[in-house]
Amino acid sequence: MEIVGKVTIKLPQQTGEGKNGSWVKQDFVIETPDQYPKKVCISLWGDKVKELESYQIGEGIKASINIESREFNGKWYTDVKAWKMEKVGASSQSSAHPTPPGLPSSNDIPPFLDSDLNNPENGDLPF
Repeated sequence: MEIVGKVTIKLPQQTGEGKNGSWVKQDFVIETPDQYPKKVCISLWGDKVKELESYQIGEGIKASINIESREFNGKWYTDVKAWKMEKVGASSQSSAHPTPPGLPSSNDIPPFLDSDLNNPENGDLPF
């Protein structure tokens, strides 16, 4: 699966030791450019964590993801893990890797403002 949006938050790296050795994980949040934008927290593991350093807050991104849920003590937990990331927008275009048609550039993704929540002109839905 793929998801397109802009990077809104980069959370701190997490590290630890497991039975298979040390591990590193970093989560980041993107906001989709839909009519009703959604925020999605995506996890990176291992060497992929270093790739996130090249992305700035507000920059467009296309992430190839896997979604997996698991049950623990009667509750379900869902992970969204990225296995590939690409920059989206005019700043990342080159002759070798142009942005595919139909994908928004970072300039096409509107900013989300807190005032949008309380504006009655945006419709009668509170979200």
